[in-house]
Amino acid sequence: MGYDLKVFTGNSNRPLAEEICEHLDAHLGKATVAGFPGGETHVQIDENVRGCDVFIVQSVCANEEEGVTPNDALMELLILTDAARRASARRITAVLPYYGYARQDRKDRPRVPITGKLVANLIYTAGARRVLALDLHANQIQGFFDIPVDHLYSINLFRDHLLQQNLENLVVVSPDVGGIKMARAYAEILGAPLAVVDKRRWSGQETEVMNLI
Repeated sequence: MGYDLKVFTGNSNRPLAEEICEHLDAHLGKATVAGFPGGETHVQIDENVRGCDVFIVQSVCANEEEGVTPNDALMELLILTDAARRASARRITAVLPYYGYARQDRKDRPRVPITGKLVANLIYTAGARRVLALDLHANQIQGFFDIPVDHLYSINLFRDHLLQQNLENLVVVSPDVGGIKMARAYAEILGAPLAVVDKRRWSGQETEVMNLI
């Protein structure tokens, strides 16, 4: 790869970033991503990124083995982005294999936040000027960003894997009404019937299945 491409990652999924770099024939950028004694996130980029295209690979999710919570992962992403911006990177792309807080994408009751939009604003404010995301919770989340978003889908990879299993009586089930469009795409590409779970969500932790359609 060209000299002006740099890939960095935090602690949410370092093996994935390493595999991406191996596929690109590039090295994973050196950066210290650790914690201060008080629990705050400490980041230092340990190589020159001036004038480079910087890609920060970081899922906003937990990694129990590394003791990382979704909030830790988000702060690592934001601070890495800010560090690259202040180090005069030419352009910073946030690569989000999993975009946390995406399910909070609307006001479904009074006095609740739209955290999916808030996180998008934070990523932009930190310095990212492009986002590469995979299988967002809802397509309209792309509109939360004021910068270009490349929304990729993993459906072809899953299709190839499932077809190799020679599964019989395969049924594709959407866990809620919001997932019908994606579930239908899987059902069509696999030649399988489609089912939908009609559920009611009483809180962030409590749901009740009402019907199977």
